[in-house]
Amino acid sequence: MKSKISLTGFLCLYFCLSALCQVPIKQFDALFHKRFPYDGPGAAVLMTRDGKVLYEKAFGMANLEQGVPMKMTDVFRIGSNTKQFTAVAILKLEEEGKISLKDDITKYIPDYPTHGKTITIENLLTHTSGVKNYTGLPGFKDLKRKEVTPKAIVDFFKDAPMDFDPGTDFRYDNSGYILLGYIIEKITGEPYTQYLRENILQPAGMAHSYYDEPQQLIPGRISGYKKTGDHYANADFLDMSLPYAAGSLLSTAGDLCQWYQALASGKIISQGSLERAWSSYQLPGGRPTGYGYGWFMGNVQGSPSVKHVGVVNGFVTYVAYLPKEKITVVILTNSEATGDLDVPASEMVAAALGKPYQFGTFPLKSAELETYQGVYHTPYDGDKVIQLLDGHLEYFYRGGGKQELLPCGKDRFYIPHTLMSFTFAKNAAGQISGFTLNSTVLPVTAMVSSEKVVSENPIRLNHDALDQFVGKYKFNGFVLEIERAGDTLYGKVGNDKKEMVPFAADKVFARDMDATLIFTRDNDGKINGMAKIQNSEMNAKKIE
Repeated sequence: MKSKISLTGFLCLYFCLSALCQVPIKQFDALFHKRFPYDGPGAAVLMTRDGKVLYEKAFGMANLEQGVPMKMTDVFRIGSNTKQFTAVAILKLEEEGKISLKDDITKYIPDYPTHGKTITIENLLTHTSGVKNYTGLPGFKDLKRKEVTPKAIVDFFKDAPMDFDPGTDFRYDNSGYILLGYIIEKITGEPYTQYLRENILQPAGMAHSYYDEPQQLIPGRISGYKKTGDHYANADFLDMSLPYAAGSLLSTAGDLCQWYQALASGKIISQGSLERAWSSYQLPGGRPTGYGYGWFMGNVQGSPSVKHVGVVNGFVTYVAYLPKEKITVVILTNSEATGDLDVPASEMVAAALGKPYQFGTFPLKSAELETYQGVYHTPYDGDKVIQLLDGHLEYFYRGGGKQELLPCGKDRFYIPHTLMSFTFAKNAAGQISGFTLNSTVLPVTAMVSSEKVVSENPIRLNHDALDQFVGKYKFNGFVLEIERAGDTLYGKVGNDKKEMVPFAADKVFARDMDATLIFTRDNDGKINGMAKIQNSEMNAKKIE
């Protein structure tokens, strides 16, 4: 008897196979094999669409000392990816009428010093509380080997001065999520770990996710590493009671994909609550922070995403989800030396969307590049400068590092080795009026100002002329040393060494930083000092 398949089933099968064909598996294999060689710390990489696996592979080692290869079922510390679970727990309690996001935290922690301000639950969720980040406080290192209670952590940071008035600014901090975990315990009467396990992890079907307790036997829990010079070493010890509700969960790649399945299905919280969590919080005046409740906002080739990075002793993890396309990508690593995972993850998702990041070449002459020069104003992020330097179009903020812009299309540019691209707009007269910057976060729009920017071209100086600049210059608080190597000048402060390019008499600019040095001379024509212009002007005397 022949089996039958309906038209709907056929189309479903077709589109599933088409989705799989969009993913360049060999390309991804090569990408991650290069990042995670077989004899080093490894990674578990998983990408799914609506629960169906698009890519799944483990790389490198789970344990270097015993030579144990990584497996997809291995259990990793997920660091700050814990925050989304804490946020969902708060939203669940809100739906049950046990808490309001507008509540002052002193309703639950009466003795917490708010310095006369109102700190709301929503402020904690969105990193807009102004509470000082406890991991940056003196004495934090002394706590790393101690088992601490949630109250003890709160007591450690509660008297620190606030960074800003609640609700007026955004600054990522772990302290807010420590307070949220403590408040969950106050409301429920249960330890955070128990409440999370029974009300979040188990209902989501996450059978291989845990609160990181060293005494518990956890199948598949792996070792974490750091890099010292050219060699790997075991990560520094951290008692996992210290990250608590801001970063103490363990999970697998499969469980984290299951988490998004559960969220999308409405098993844990309502779609309305989820939409609020996945929307950027806005400060007064409309400035978006790029963070919701437990997630950063992002996008991949125009498709909105929610995502987070987790960094904790021995581990770096990355999780992202595209709500519209129902695509999840998880990269879990057991090394602190992993680097930025947002780029490979976004490249994977873009391929699954059928919109791979591809920046071609589009030759432009110097005169054409000059037309893009200008000072561009962004509403919430200050001024950005685009300038032609030594034939290269550079993008930077005042006093910041320079990034080269390469043309890839008509009025389109990109920054090499990133996923950042610029689309320039023109007015009716054909003049550049602004740009839109697209990357893996919220798009940024900037308008060109009336301030003019002039291109700078190097001049060639012989060795005798260059040697006049060589020496040490004493500023208030540091010494800048000018060196020559062949035809090239370098400016050096400590171990930081940058190429300096002559462009006018006694003037040089930094190749990769918005900084200019203007040398001064005495009455005999000998160089006796300099002015350093980088945001502001600083002066120095030549001391040798």
